[in-house]
Amino acid sequence: MKKVFSIVAVAVLATSFVSCGNAAAEAEKAAADAKRIQDSIAAAATTTLNTMDSAATTVVDSAAAKVEGAVETVKEAVEKK
Repeated sequence: MKKVFSIVAVAVLATSFVSCGNAAAEAEKAAADAKRIQDSIAAAATTTLNTMDSAATTVVDSAAAKVEGAVETVKEAVEKK
């Protein structure tokens, strides 16, 4: 009975050591994946913000040109009277 208990105890200990062996490697892989995902999200956000800024600048410039044209039209109308 002592031999059976000893064999079972050794098997349990060996299994527990083997199952905990890759925890550090898995943690490093998870950290690398998290960093890659974070960089990807940051790049996408930067691209989106740059596109929105460009679009907003275009809209503002267009509106300013229309206002400028309207002001010129009003000035011409006032000068004619």
